[in-house]
Amino acid sequence: MKKAGMIRAILIGMALAFSVQAQDKKEEKKAPSAAQKAQQERMADCNKQASAKGMKGDARKDFMSGCLKDKPQDRMAKCNKEATGKKGDDRKKFMSECLKA
Repeated sequence: MKKAGMIRAILIGMALAFSVQAQDKKEEKKAPSAAQKAQQERMADCNKQASAKGMKGDARKDFMSGCLKDKPQDRMAKCNKEATGKKGDDRKKFMSECLKA
């Protein structure tokens, strides 16, 4: 009988340990990537603009949709600005990666 009780206690302890370990993993949050951070900043900026204009409903949705889209001209301008000082193959590689992101 003592062995059965001991085994039961060990199994319960193991179950609790696994439960705590699983909960710890759930609580660990990954840090947002650079692209996610940029999107979050863009979202916050667009929200501020929409609020400043007093937009609501469909007008706000349309504005937010357009504001959040990364227009090719804007992306090219941003990448060109960031590539200042880079030359040759380094610049080409940077621009390629920047425009893909």
